[in-house]
Amino acid sequence: MLNITTKIFLSVIVIFFTFTLNANEISKERIHEVLQNAYNKYKGDMGGHNAKYIHALAVVDPTIFGITLVDKNGNIYEIGDTKKEVSIQSVSKVFTAALVMSEQGAKFVQNKIGVNATGAAFNSVIAIEEHGGSALNPFVNAGAIQTTSWVKAKDSKERWAKILANMSTFAGRHLQLNKDVYTSEVHDNKRNQAISMLLDAYERMGSDPLEATTVYTKQCSLNISAHDLAVMGATIANHGVNPVTKIRVLSSQYTPKIMAIMETAGLYDNAGDWLYDTGVPAKSGVGGGIVAIVPGEFGIGVVSPPLDKYGNSVRAQLAIKYIVKELGLNPLAH
Repeated sequence: MLNITTKIFLSVIVIFFTFTLNANEISKERIHEVLQNAYNKYKGDMGGHNAKYIHALAVVDPTIFGITLVDKNGNIYEIGDTKKEVSIQSVSKVFTAALVMSEQGAKFVQNKIGVNATGAAFNSVIAIEEHGGSALNPFVNAGAIQTTSWVKAKDSKERWAKILANMSTFAGRHLQLNKDVYTSEVHDNKRNQAISMLLDAYERMGSDPLEATTVYTKQCSLNISAHDLAVMGATIANHGVNPVTKIRVLSSQYTPKIMAIMETAGLYDNAGDWLYDTGVPAKSGVGGGIVAIVPGEFGIGVVSPPLDKYGNSVRAQLAIKYIVKELGLNPLAH
């Protein structure tokens, strides 16, 4: 039998932990409320412009605006145009880097490609020369093309099939190629071709440089929605297990590595300001999508095509910053 002192002590412990757990929980109602407020607050913001250097992106409906949040248990909260699709563009770099990390290991990515910010434009050629032929990280164009080249495959067809299957598993559904975007980009990727040839001259490529560039262009042309991005982000947040399908996509040992690169190079030349304001790993694409991750908790996906001067969606940034602040999700503040 427990004495009265022990009973009181245990009761206090139970009350303390119950209070602590309840204090740390965010109710479903609160999440819905914050997403609704974010949508209403920024729906009318028409700042920025669609990417104009790719015709197929320039003509996308600029009013598309969808917000989705997926938690580690697979619960989905969303509002707006969450099923409207845009091309994934540079957000794809995250998931192909994860694939190569799975096949080759974290050290391979660090040593062969690099994990540091370049301090230069995302499509810089000079940055490669200044750093002895290194792309520096997988999220600039040079590093992304290089990453694609290192996906283990006997030919281009197999390499593309593996990249498509990987991103589809992250999303929990079969993703489709946007043929208009691909056609528009594949005939206008001479700079990327030049980058791939330069990397090949430094013996940094894992396959034929022009073949890798074509596959890279194809991966950037996949259609995704805010819903897809949130599920993909939540998979990384959930230590590599898709919280909706319950399928393990990536080993948990690699998710901190992927998020670290997202923090230093996820939003092009504005990555530092983004991290300063939010503390959350994120990756943007010029199609208008941004995926943000709250480690161990949530994936947030927002799609809105108009971009700022850095190439990041204006409304997506505003919405995610608002959600992170209102729900207290900045991981650096805990």
